[in-house]
Amino acid sequence: MTPSVRRAGVLDARPIAELLNDVIARGGTTAMTDPVTRDDIAAWMGSDPRAIWHLAEDDGGDLLGFQWVDPHPALGPEVAQIASFARVGKTGLGIGSALFEATKAACRAAGYSWINAEIRADNESGLTYYQSRGFEDHGRIRDYRLANGQTVDKILKRYDL
Repeated sequence: MTPSVRRAGVLDARPIAELLNDVIARGGTTAMTDPVTRDDIAAWMGSDPRAIWHLAEDDGGDLLGFQWVDPHPALGPEVAQIASFARVGKTGLGIGSALFEATKAACRAAGYSWINAEIRADNESGLTYYQSRGFEDHGRIRDYRLANGQTVDKILKRYDL
């Protein structure tokens, strides 16, 4: 199966929220701990004109995963902050690879110079995913406090465009 990738828009906010809530409920891979709504996703999509959202679908149009970047608030407008999510139980099917190829091209076209990823240190699949895309370690955030009070370290990875 090769997923099809396209730009996501506000009309995709509900299925994106549903997929993300499944990931949040499972726990252990995202720093998010509270469920999100369709309106939350729509607001994130519209929060910055340089935000870029892609989604991956199967042949039937079912959402398999999504990825977005927007300017990093602390590292400057030339740095894209990335977030990537695959449907629970659907990892390892080429979804992340397909999404990243689209995101990488869109980031170059939008004038970003590099992409920053912040991955929970206990998220082995996330660390492996970004490493396999060519991201390199460039730092660590120690004792990052999640909304539920849990603390985790985050590994910072960089991809030069």
